[in-house]
Amino acid sequence: MSAEPINHEQIVLHARDVEFDWAALPMHWVPGEPQATHTVNVLHIALPEGERWFVEVFKQAVPLIRDERLKEDVLGFIGQEAMHAEAHDGAAAHLETAGLHVRPYIAQMEWLFRKLLGDHDPRGRTRRAGQSEEEWLIERLGLIAAIEHYTAFLGQWVLDAKALDEAGADPTMLDLLRWHGAEEVEHRSVAYDLFCHLDGRYSRRVRSMAVVTPALFWVFARGTRFLMANDPTRPGKASFRGYLGAAKKGLLPGPRDLLREIRPYFRKSYHPTETGNTDQAVAYLAGSPAAQAADAPK
Repeated sequence: MSAEPINHEQIVLHARDVEFDWAALPMHWVPGEPQATHTVNVLHIALPEGERWFVEVFKQAVPLIRDERLKEDVLGFIGQEAMHAEAHDGAAAHLETAGLHVRPYIAQMEWLFRKLLGDHDPRGRTRRAGQSEEEWLIERLGLIAAIEHYTAFLGQWVLDAKALDEAGADPTMLDLLRWHGAEEVEHRSVAYDLFCHLDGRYSRRVRSMAVVTPALFWVFARGTRFLMANDPTRPGKASFRGYLGAAKKGLLPGPRDLLREIRPYFRKSYHPTETGNTDQAVAYLAGSPAAQAADAPK
């Protein structure tokens, strides 16, 4: 029997129509830290396609939802994720204009989310033989729930990352990252609750995380190498040592933080409300320059 969503928090999710001005953004917006800068920049070239995929999969799931509160949360999630994609698209367009040609990597993400993980075609090229349309939908919801576990972790991390402020990171970029991170914390339970509502099998949850973890590592490692190699101001090579150095300074999440975050997902009693601080996220959104401007009366 499918598990029902757990009503831990009473937040009404809504999309904020934010805008960011990238005109003054330096190529290395964390001064003197090209690898840290470009590791975070992977978000701009990978997330938009992923988030548009989230939106399409969730839209397909809406007619199957039997719980009105969960349906409301899913619709709020859809609105927020669509806005995240648009905001990061703007940052990616700025990188392209500044001479860092990101289109080849974006094309790879388009293939990943539109083809490999897209809707099955009548000949079954994107799903296992004999797998129904609804099963393929649930399979993808399990993957999204696992991904959202990481995005909630990253959202809380960037809200806490005072080292970025101390390093002189560009304030507009920090506002984008923290606005996005705060909304990830806000809606961190939705994908998991939707997955549990329609399926919730522990074996599928474990399998999904086993697929998502190396895939995300690949996306960030490959993306960082691509951006470093194509940096028009300072081409270089990304390295694991460079990552560890940035993590030690608090400019990126460290490997121990990431490993510590994986374990709870495998507990049968796990729920996403264990990750992140809702009060902190809501407080940041109340003070975010972009979010304030979006919510101001027109």
